[in-house]
Amino acid sequence: MVDIKKAIIPVAGLGTRFLPLSKVVPKELWPVVDKPMVQYTIEEAKASGINQIIFVITPETKAVLNYFKKSPKIEKILKEKKKDHLLTEIKNLEELCKDLSFSYVFQKKPLGDGQAVLAAKDLVGKEPCLVLYPDDIVESKVPSTLQLIKIFKTAQKPVMALYRLPKEKLPLYGVVAGEKITSRLYKIKKIIEKPSIEEAPSDLVIVGKRILTEEVFDYLKKAKPLERGGKRGEICLSSTFAEMVKDGKIVYGYEIEGKWLECGNKLGWLESNLYLSLKHPQFGDKLKKFLKELNL
Repeated sequence: MVDIKKAIIPVAGLGTRFLPLSKVVPKELWPVVDKPMVQYTIEEAKASGINQIIFVITPETKAVLNYFKKSPKIEKILKEKKKDHLLTEIKNLEELCKDLSFSYVFQKKPLGDGQAVLAAKDLVGKEPCLVLYPDDIVESKVPSTLQLIKIFKTAQKPVMALYRLPKEKLPLYGVVAGEKITSRLYKIKKIIEKPSIEEAPSDLVIVGKRILTEEVFDYLKKAKPLERGGKRGEICLSSTFAEMVKDGKIVYGYEIEGKWLECGNKLGWLESNLYLSLKHPQFGDKLKKFLKELNL
């Protein structure tokens, strides 16, 4: 049995939902309270036993790599000015990166998240791996990725994270139909991308955290953008999973425990900031007082 030690993190999207700011600042570096959303992803990956991070980037999103590099010039200035509290923040980030290896590949054209994942295949080899999207943050006692890994250790098949949403939100997501195995584990029977409320087979939607096997990569290699992509010219990972299910391949879905914070659009990003800010030990009480004073 092979342990999962590698995580692919696609950061090659155009960030169109965050324009115009995403023209110069990759959305993955947008702050969620006091750190960029991609840092939450790295923290969760490390807490789940991952030690190899593979970024899929473009020249426009290369700044994400720089964020996790050491910054001796800044550290020198902070030491000279005796700003120890800020130096501690830098040291905490360095501690996070300790024992992690970072590598990257370029996605030459924006051809969908499936093609982005496939670009990392040579670095993954034949091992199973995680695919984690930085704009999906999950607040949970047990890291959501570790929840998936525990399922994989037994199932040895692809696993995707699932979450229940009210029916009015289902048309915005990929929705699954599944055969219930345990209280939270499902064998996926069907995947429908952005169905109408009437077409939705359940209230379980796909969250951007998955475990891939070599078989998934084989399907990605065969995928044709016009036939399997959710949009013209793109290869989508969810569509590839749907194709596997159609062919009778076993794919599992696990309804993760925790609260899903979706930061992939402006409203979700604002809501996530508000939610986590109000719970923050340093800012929470002051923000609650401020909101109360607004008399909204």
